[in-house]
Formats: sequence, structure tokens, C-alpha cells
Amino acid sequence: MNLVERVKAILLTPKTEWPVIEREPGDAAYLFANYVAILAAIPAVCGFIGTVIAGGPLFAALIAAVVKYILTFVAIYIVALIVDALAPTFAGQKNFSNALKVTVYSYTPSWLAGVFLLIPGLRLLTILGLYGLYLLWLGLPSLMKSPEDKAIGYTAAVVICAIILALVIGAVLGVFIGVRGFM
Repeated sequence: MNLVERVKAILLTPKTEWPVIEREPGDAAYLFANYVAILAAIPAVCGFIGTVIAGGPLFAALIAAVVKYILTFVAIYIVALIVDALAPTFAGQKNFSNALKVTVYSYTPSWLAGVFLLIPGLRLLTILGLYGLYLLWLGLPSLMKSPEDKAIGYTAAVVICAIILALVIGAVLGVFIGVRGFM
């Protein structure tokens, strides 16, 4: 898998890319090392730079970036577990490898939109990362074998769980190290 080609394909032609992704192995180590590690660095690095440019303390911004970057891996894995666990509820098939793939590739727009964290005035444009919800909606029937008529409910359930997870992680970070916001 070529990273640039995969990013381009999942963003521009997701309907044809999901079946291609389905046929690929869903090795967690490979996906994390060759996709998540690279793309999740975009919001971490850009958020760090943007915070420092805006006058934030250098050390605190660095700690926040590193912690958020590391916790992205944890969150992706947990969301994949949720996708897998919810599959039978929406007449899908449990398959953790496919759940991980649909989770990882659905986060692509969010990570790419992290580039807008470079300039504090453009942070609002990270909302473009919500395109990942559409990718998730398209990917669930293909990879988790859920009927298309159940895809909206399945997507909504996953998104609600992911939001709750992000809020919990954000609250824990806020309490223990003063880092606000997650993902």
C-alpha cells in the first residue's frame, strides 16, 4: 500500500476503495506503523507549532502533542473494538481486522485536517475532518458486512461511543496533566 495513493483513494473514491481495503490484511502492527503513525503526526505536530505560534508555553505544548499523539493509537484501537463489538447489533459480522481497517481509514480526513492547527485562526477548518463520518458510513457495510439500511444507525452508534471516549480521555488528561481536548 502506497500511503499517498491510499489517502487519495480513500478521500476521492471511497466507494471503490473500501472493497480494495477489504481484501487487504488488517495487521494492526502494519496499520499503526505505516498509516496511523504517519498521519496522526499531522495534528500533533501542527497543533504543537500552532500553540507555540499563538504564544503557548513550549514545554506544555510539546507534552500535550506527545500525549495526544500516543493516545491516538489507544483511541483508534478502542474504537475498532467498539466497531467490532457492535457489528452483530447491526446485522454485521464480527471481524476485528476489518473493524480496525474501517476505523483507521475513516480517521484519515481528521488527521489531514490537523494541518489547520498550524494557524490559530484556521483551527475552525478542522471541521473538514467530519468527512470521516461519511467514510465510516460507506465502510461499515463493505467491511463489517452490515446491511446498508443499518449503516446510519451503526455509524451513529460508533460516533457516539467515539465522542464519549474522547470526552473521557480529555477529562482524564485535563485532571492529570492539564491537557485540554483530545482528537
